[in-house]
Amino acid sequence: MYIIYFIAFLLFLFVPLIINGILAFNSDEVPSFPWRGATFGWFYSSSEDQVGVLNDARMIRAIGASFRVAGMVTLLSLLAGTTSSFLFVRENFWGKQALYFAIIAPLVIPGVILGISILVFFNGIIGGLKATFGPDLARPIVRALRPGSLLVILGQFSFIGTIATLVISARLRKFPIELEEAAMDLGSSRWGAIFSVTVPYLFPALLSAGILAFLLSFENFATTLFLIGPKPTLPIFLYSRLRFFITPEINAISVILMAGTALLGLLSMTMRGRAEVG
Repeated sequence: MYIIYFIAFLLFLFVPLIINGILAFNSDEVPSFPWRGATFGWFYSSSEDQVGVLNDARMIRAIGASFRVAGMVTLLSLLAGTTSSFLFVRENFWGKQALYFAIIAPLVIPGVILGISILVFFNGIIGGLKATFGPDLARPIVRALRPGSLLVILGQFSFIGTIATLVISARLRKFPIELEEAAMDLGSSRWGAIFSVTVPYLFPALLSAGILAFLLSFENFATTLFLIGPKPTLPIFLYSRLRFFITPEINAISVILMAGTALLGLLSMTMRGRAEVG
């Protein structure tokens, strides 16, 4: 019986992905069967009746927006996750548990609620700035706080930074503090010991947290939907396109994303293995 459930789970998980991949190479303008012939045109074609991913200007701009947002969210998450891990693992202070709960809380908040809350919060700030300084003086700040890349980055960081903290702190708890003390006994400063001993030990966790943060940011939809401006990220762009028409170009970009995710996962496992051996 266990084998039947296991096989059913694998079929449920992989059959839709396989069908999606097959239809990306179907020459028909509609991503469905029957098979009309094989083509790579949905990846690179520039003809009017078959625009490929690499020649779709709006698609490329959306991919670029996703990369920029994901890069910033990953950087912020690694910085905040590392410092927060040292704070909660190494330090004892009043209110530690309350602060830890506040950091973990975004994980249990639905993305839709998180996006709406952030949007309402910044709209309140905009209203306060206009009332205090006037529309003209507040205009530069108001422009930055309106829906756009900044709010998307802050919205995604609010929960992705928490995930990075959990990944890095789990590794830091296993670190033998005696290694740092030995480095300082040999003449190293505290910061020198951290960067020469502790950070290399944390590298597998930093790599995993970075890749996870990048992927979570790149594919985020629920929170981003309420915070995005005139330059949509890839998930928002695909959603808007699917509402009106669909071609195998959607399948083609899905294949590219699946391949990219698999490569990042393989890179993570390879680098983690080398770091553990080293």
